[in-house]
Amino acid sequence: MSLFSFVKEAGEKLIDLLTPGNANASEQLKEHISKVGLGNPNVQATIEGDQVTVTGEVASQEEKEKILLAVGNIAGVGSVDDQITVTGPVAQAARFVTVKKGDTLSAISKAEYGDANKYNKIFEANKPMLSHPDKIYPGQVLRIPE
Repeated sequence: MSLFSFVKEAGEKLIDLLTPGNANASEQLKEHISKVGLGNPNVQATIEGDQVTVTGEVASQEEKEKILLAVGNIAGVGSVDDQITVTGPVAQAARFVTVKKGDTLSAISKAEYGDANKYNKIFEANKPMLSHPDKIYPGQVLRIPE
């Protein structure tokens, strides 16, 4: 499995999630995953400092990547240790890009695909965490499918 790094200061703020000794942290993370539209996957999370370890099983590589991003794009999370197993067919892993100040999905699409008009491919690959193509922020990590 692997360790993914995130911008610790960027992301959605979940009150008390990373407070040392928070016995409800794993449940709060599962609620967050569900709230962003990823359902109720068979995963568990443990928190140690600014690192979250996610374990469990999911049906697809895409679902796994979206869960990792949902957890990593939380303010205060510096890294996510991926210990998730994919039970279905394993597709090629997507690339990941960290949004920089001034970036748009079109600019990212131009840099990644050579075509600014393919921004919708990136938007669709990051749904339901993205609700609109213009609502990205510096430090956010996005999936870039092949």
